[in-house]
Amino acid sequence: MTTTKWALDPSHSEISFKVKHLMISNVKGVFAGFTIDVTTTGDDFSTSDISLSIDPATISTGNADRDAHLKSADFLDADNFKAIAFKSEKMEKAGDDEFKLTGDLTIKGISRKVILDVEFGGLMKDPWGNQKVGFSLNGKINRKDWGLNWNAALEAGGVLVGEEVKISAEVQFVKQAG
Repeated sequence: MTTTKWALDPSHSEISFKVKHLMISNVKGVFAGFTIDVTTTGDDFSTSDISLSIDPATISTGNADRDAHLKSADFLDADNFKAIAFKSEKMEKAGDDEFKLTGDLTIKGISRKVILDVEFGGLMKDPWGNQKVGFSLNGKINRKDWGLNWNAALEAGGVLVGEEVKISAEVQFVKQAG
């Protein structure tokens, strides 16, 4: 079987997150700058070798002050750590169009194993003859596992920012000519 490379289609891809604020609602955000390299054996995505790099300085929550705080040393320390990285270890079939993606997530120089739920959206040719594939990914991490410890206690109890961060991605790739 031949090796197939898949290039990210950035105009049809998004990486987002949400975290509890004041313990009563969620704050959502996205990363505008990221690259993902995918290599498979043929079109078998269970053989995927996946590398992700996110520029933490591209974080956006729709609030400039909050974004500046998230880029600071209190959180992502974007001046000193130029990338959030993910490197796949394995992608196991978990159902008809479902996979479990296991790999190492590195934030601020700290690597931890994570498992993400992956839904295969399908393969399709676009109107220009390009073979495309789409995936939805979901998972959650505890931000403190990566040294993202900043918080503030609330007068009524609880904390300002939740520890659990829910990660979501919608990604589309274009099959590269062999």
